[in-house]
Amino acid sequence: MINLVEDIRSISYVKSHTAEIMRQVGEKNNPMVITQNGEAKAVLMDVKQYQNIIDTINLLKILSIGENDLQNNRVYTHEEMQKRIKSILD
Repeated sequence: MINLVEDIRSISYVKSHTAEIMRQVGEKNNPMVITQNGEAKAVLMDVKQYQNIIDTINLLKILSIGENDLQNNRVYTHEEMQKRIKSILD
């Protein structure tokens, strides 16, 4: 969760305190919102945290595809799938 005091910084603050910001993002694993002219413009986050978000999004996409297949009755029993695989391999 973003701490409004510690996790939102202006671009000018980030420019002058880059090492401190990088340390804070790495230690706390919280994203840092960067503002410009009082508006949120960017988010700085740890690479591992970013990768976790990407992995989560990809998993949700796969689950959505599976849910759609179930709703549209595009499913196979284990036995049906074994037959399909066997016919492809033969």
